[in-house]
Amino acid sequence: MARPGLLLLLLLASPPLQPSSLPRPDTTEGKAALVGLILSALERATLFLEERLPGINLDGVVGFQVLEVQLRGVEERWMPDPLLRPLGLRARKLADQLEALLRRSIFYLKLSDPTYLREFRPSLQPGFWKLPRTWTRTDASLVYPALEPADSFSEESSDACLVQLLGTGTNSSQPCGISDFCRTLMTQPNCSGYKLSHQLLFFLWARMQGCTKGLFGQSQHYISVFCANMMDLNQRAEAIGYAYPTRDLFMENIMFCGISGFSDFYKLRWLEAILSWQKPQEGCFGKPAARKEGHPKAPTQHVLRVKRREKQFTDGCSCHNTAMAVAALGGFLYVLAEYPPAKGELHLSTQSPPSGD
Repeated sequence: MARPGLLLLLLLASPPLQPSSLPRPDTTEGKAALVGLILSALERATLFLEERLPGINLDGVVGFQVLEVQLRGVEERWMPDPLLRPLGLRARKLADQLEALLRRSIFYLKLSDPTYLREFRPSLQPGFWKLPRTWTRTDASLVYPALEPADSFSEESSDACLVQLLGTGTNSSQPCGISDFCRTLMTQPNCSGYKLSHQLLFFLWARMQGCTKGLFGQSQHYISVFCANMMDLNQRAEAIGYAYPTRDLFMENIMFCGISGFSDFYKLRWLEAILSWQKPQEGCFGKPAARKEGHPKAPTQHVLRVKRREKQFTDGCSCHNTAMAVAALGGFLYVLAEYPPAKGELHLSTQSPPSGD
């Protein structure tokens, strides 16, 4: 579980914003160079998935499932442009490779954690993850004036509410269900860390499931509140130089809020940071190698999330870190295909992008 009491203290520093040294995507040439860097990182991560497939847990598979959807969403955008067409073909090849690997992964998940697979199987089904068709930006006025002093996140309670929402419990319940306990848990204000991101995930999955009645009629309101606060936490993580215990949550926030349609999570300097965290030989993301760093370090035993089903390999590779990273990077690809960034950040109107359907 997350225990970010100390983490929240670390996140109080003032952010020294650093400009990105990545290629500028203002021209087709710069965009092609930037997309090429992201695709190379994703190809290395996919090799990691292939090599470690029997040991990848469901969280890891979900991240790559989202990436496949994102790759399918971008390939058609790039095909008409002669300069971007080769990148579109790379995206298609990678998506095809992932599709085959994801099918194979089900066999191993049935062996390693059949109950967890049954409960969360919908998140691996084709068509479950839907990419944003309109864009907006977070509203800083929705940021909580104060946070609860300690993270009371319970993965067991969160999972129980998500299973209830998906309708995959043993009591044969229908999707879109919500108990009084889950209503209170998932709408509680002033939360932070993984409790906050899982509140967002609950309403995001409600949207994916097509839940609109009762509380779910207010889904967009809660999504807007939660992503405003997740943006604030990401900015605080940047302020302390992305100290390792913050990176997993930082990328999870980009993944969830990006797919919720908040374009301001796609900052070039954040993209540069994520790319720099990939282990060059393994292709994964996880615990960095020991080295002297200029930013403060946190005592990891107090702030790292201890996930019941997290898979940490002996070389420091993390299933959850890698899953969050590839889905965040896939979001950058998707948003670059939809709209070109300006001034290091995407400034999008709320109009729908042209549909390829």
